Amino acid sequence: MSKQAGTDDEDEVRRQTVAEFKEAVNMTPAQLEKWLDTDDSKRVGQKHGNAESTGHQSGRRIVELLHWHVQDLSAADIAHMRKVVGYIHRHLAQGPAKSDPASSDWRYSLMNWGHDPEKK
Repeated sequence: MSKQAGTDDEDEVRRQTVAEFKEAVNMTPAQLEKWLDTDDSKRVGQKHGNAESTGHQSGRRIVELLHWHVQDLSAADIAHMRKVVGYIHRHLAQGPAKSDPASSDWRYSLMNWGHDPEKK
């Protein structure tokens, strides 16, 4: 395989990842920042001790990524975008555990990752 072909493949994966990220993350940076400041946002998610939850940390990084230009994204940024897309798709497939999804931890967790299932 030529060096150019590898670069073209990497560029295509990068474009696809960014497109999937933009489709999965349906909250604006301002909406996500406001959400991350709430008690419900800080309450939900997987934590290690009293540390910030994984989803809450990811939400702060998502806000940063939403502000950056595609050409400025690093390989680590693209990898995080893939992680976000995977999480959102898996979590959506699970569905809410209680009858009222609007106020469920399921929704709140998704919102920490930049996706509000109630947003139309």
